[in-house]
Amino acid sequence: MRELVTMVVVLTVLSAFSGGLLSGLRNATAARIEVQQLKFVKGPAIKAILTGATNDPITDRFALKDGDIERKFFVGKFDDKANTVVLESFGKGYGGDIGLMVGVNIEEDKIVGVSVTTHSETPGLGATAKDDPGFAAQFKGLSLNETFKVTNDGGKINALSGATITSRAVCVAATGAGSVYQKLKPQLVEKLKEFNQ
Repeated sequence: MRELVTMVVVLTVLSAFSGGLLSGLRNATAARIEVQQLKFVKGPAIKAILTGATNDPITDRFALKDGDIERKFFVGKFDDKANTVVLESFGKGYGGDIGLMVGVNIEEDKIVGVSVTTHSETPGLGATAKDDPGFAAQFKGLSLNETFKVTNDGGKINALSGATITSRAVCVAATGAGSVYQKLKPQLVEKLKEFNQ
């Protein structure tokens, strides 16, 4: 019986030590991971959406609290006026979550561009959502006050051939970005004043 108690105590101590070590490692590398994501995944999408901006949107960014979630916003300045933000949203695709960066002009509440950042979709089918400029271009100029749907569901977005689930996920992500934007718009307007000084 004594050996069993000793074994349980040793396993508990080892588990606690291992868990603490992994947690510390995750915290120590979080900043590096964020830099890599901004450089290679999100950054190119943000810069493509904000083509022509006179600032560096990766540097000019801020976070706002949305309940328990911290949302990151990237600022785009056009004609020396900070009037555009990019935020990330997610939709459930065929192979998992699809990350979507959505650029919004806050004066018009309209989308200036979207770009898929992360996905696990089928190559040649759903994966084309990331690389097909025609698909992303359908969102440009649309109001964020509406719910986005593919044409099969009564919406305005033409689904990718053979990838309706992926197309729906992108629409869900864009609609989600619109909901977040509407909820946080008063705070966004105030925060952007700092970038206009």
